[in-house]
Amino acid sequence: MKKSPILSSLAAISAGLISSCATSSKPLSTVGKVDLDRFMGTWYVIGYTPLGVDDDAHNAIEHYHLADNGDIETTYQFRKGSFDGELKTMTPVGRVHDEETNAEWRMQFIWPFKAEYYIFDLSPDYQRTIIAHPNRKYAWIMARSPQISTRAYDSALSKLETAGFDRKIIQKLPQEWSNESSRLKMIREAGKGTLKTE
Repeated sequence: MKKSPILSSLAAISAGLISSCATSSKPLSTVGKVDLDRFMGTWYVIGYTPLGVDDDAHNAIEHYHLADNGDIETTYQFRKGSFDGELKTMTPVGRVHDEETNAEWRMQFIWPFKAEYYIFDLSPDYQRTIIAHPNRKYAWIMARSPQISTRAYDSALSKLETAGFDRKIIQKLPQEWSNESSRLKMIREAGKGTLKTE
């Protein structure tokens, strides 16, 4: 039986994120405490480590909604190849693993595999964050707006480098929303609720 391309993609993502042989003996730290309600909503992906399925992504967002049962319903959505490329959507489910800090999650793209997901850095105003994998091979720089200053982006890269990441694994992700007004409206209307997808 031929495997579904979607299942193949999700399996590849899961395999990459679960192979967490650390490149540093020092455990990767997280932020001290995350207010989950404030963290929910839409984040624009500014810099990322491509996972294969999202190579050459444009206008990528990550949206979180905290369900009543504690699941973090996640929507990862991007245009493939260009600003008007095919819209790709993935809906993994997250769950808080460290309830003392709320900064360490497990993200499930495909059952039963769960990937480690660390909130490595978070600005006090909850406008910028860095998500990282403890194997130091994957990281995502995200913000509440599609653009951040060069200084803020370089600062994020420096924090990752200090923690043992190779900054060359991070690619700048193009963000330009002038021709995506309807999608942008949908994202903004979602707020901290569930993002409706096409």
